[in-house]
Amino acid sequence: MMLDVQWAFWLVVLVAAAVALAALARRWGVGEPFVLTVAGVAASFVPHVPAFDVDPELVLLGLLPPLLYSAAIRTSLIDFRPKKLSITLLSVGLVLVTALAAGVVVYWLLPVPFSAAVAIGAVVAPPDAVAATAVARRVGMPRPIVTLLEGESLFNDATALVILRTAIAATAGTVTVWEAGADLVLAAGGGALFGVVAAGALTMLRRRIADPVLDTSVSFLAPWLAYLPAESVHTSGVIAVVTCGLILGFGAPRWQSAASRIAEQTNWRTIQFILESVVFLLIGLQVRHIVEAAWRSGLSHGTLLLACAAVLATIVLVRPLWVFPSTYLSWWLEGRRYHKPKPRWTAPAVVSWAGMRGVVTLAAALLLPQDTPQRATLILLAVVAVAGTLLLQGISLPWLVRTLRLRGPSRADDLLQEANLLQQASTAGLAALDANVAADTPPDVVAALRDRVVYRARTAWERVARVDSERVTPSGEYRRLRLAMLAAERDTVLHVRHSGGVDHEVMQHVMAALDLEESTIDRIREVDEADEPPTGPARNPCEHLRAAPLGADLDPAQVCAECVAEGLPWVHLRACLACGNVACCESSAGNHATKHFNGTGHPVIRSAEPGEVWRWCYVDERLG
Repeated sequence: MMLDVQWAFWLVVLVAAAVALAALARRWGVGEPFVLTVAGVAASFVPHVPAFDVDPELVLLGLLPPLLYSAAIRTSLIDFRPKKLSITLLSVGLVLVTALAAGVVVYWLLPVPFSAAVAIGAVVAPPDAVAATAVARRVGMPRPIVTLLEGESLFNDATALVILRTAIAATAGTVTVWEAGADLVLAAGGGALFGVVAAGALTMLRRRIADPVLDTSVSFLAPWLAYLPAESVHTSGVIAVVTCGLILGFGAPRWQSAASRIAEQTNWRTIQFILESVVFLLIGLQVRHIVEAAWRSGLSHGTLLLACAAVLATIVLVRPLWVFPSTYLSWWLEGRRYHKPKPRWTAPAVVSWAGMRGVVTLAAALLLPQDTPQRATLILLAVVAVAGTLLLQGISLPWLVRTLRLRGPSRADDLLQEANLLQQASTAGLAALDANVAADTPPDVVAALRDRVVYRARTAWERVARVDSERVTPSGEYRRLRLAMLAAERDTVLHVRHSGGVDHEVMQHVMAALDLEESTIDRIREVDEADEPPTGPARNPCEHLRAAPLGADLDPAQVCAECVAEGLPWVHLRACLACGNVACCESSAGNHATKHFNGTGHPVIRSAEPGEVWRWCYVDERLG
């Protein structure tokens, strides 16, 4: 009993330390995987810190399914569609090539059978789903690169685990190349089938659940409902989980209630944060005793160090050798169909360097049978692959992105898209309101609904148009005053609660209503609006917008000519209302619309995207 209490204590310490370190990493602006891994390595040398031996089955059954599911439900199937070939070449082709290359190096340097060498090659081949996307989002990579890395990391574990399983089977018998290939196809196809079936069953079940608590509880079972049946018949549980998550995430707006979606997203983000933080801390805590076991394996220390360096160099170098030609092959076969310009070398350069390994590599290494020759050394190779890529690539990747001047998503452009989309939604909502008003509907109700929709759309446009000299907007004042009102209302309710004059259930309902209203007030995206009265004179109407024409209808097939000439991709197009020049937006690599303004002084542009009718003045930073 005392032992159980001690381990429970250390488990609490582990989770608390992981969360605290991750929070500090976010505050410092440093990569969370790097901070947590280094902290784990340092803690493993502290006296009285126990050795946390990671059970590989615990990782593959307890950690991998929820991590993959939480990523899959937030990933867009629409974004995957034009990149399906690129993702396949990375998640299948690159893993196969890396596993073979690393296996040859290990077989050449260490006294192990070729099947064992290929097995450890499969272990170190797949980049980690957590590390790559965490760094990608933090450094502000272009969204197409993030989508590619997410797609790769969601599916490459399946390829690696199938290769590992085949290589382990080969150590006990004979496995032909055809059998290995058939095993890979069966695992992928069978896993996808199980994922579709699980998603269909869960969809039918969750359509009938209105309670957000019950719906979220069922969602907690989803990863294992897809993973376990697939693994039981030797297909890929990883692909089953990813397929199930992609389908459920894509269909959620149709068959899930808003309350269920909010509860599910919040809970899964919390689970993902805790698991990711604990995972990287555990990687660091494993390093010491794995190194000590390999150091006593009987190999010369020089051979051991050479093997570690050679394997790390192999997995780092093979990636760009595959990524560059596969990128241009994908564009030739697939990208031209979507009228995408030829990729510049900078995008595959970043993808090549985003190859950090993670906990799946360590867990897969521990799956090696106990009688595998030089097992301790092979596990050390996996640890070096994880630690080396996290430290080498994880630290330098942000520097590489900045050096190559890759443009991440523009906040202003995102707000423009958001405002335009909300405007279209508001127009549809108002039309539905007019169509459903009955003869006995109170006019005050109709007016209140109309005002609410108009206020929401106006708020979105105000976030775009606000500049530093205009610190307060009507929507900002509404939020400030309503939050003050809610604080006073809550204080009054709590005072009544302390007096004991109201039943607890009634109190809970009133508090829930206040909390729900406060949660709907967007405080995060408006923190840069000061809670103070405006200073300075009121702004005059923008003369540039007043003088600029509305612009004629634009050809939907138009392109950014400068991007085409420079071989750059673009995100959205803008048209100059002075000369008609069409150029790319701030989120695009070329940023040619802004450059056109800087070079010509033409002040007003309009959106050249279908369905968008807004105009923007660069001089006054105003919408029209």
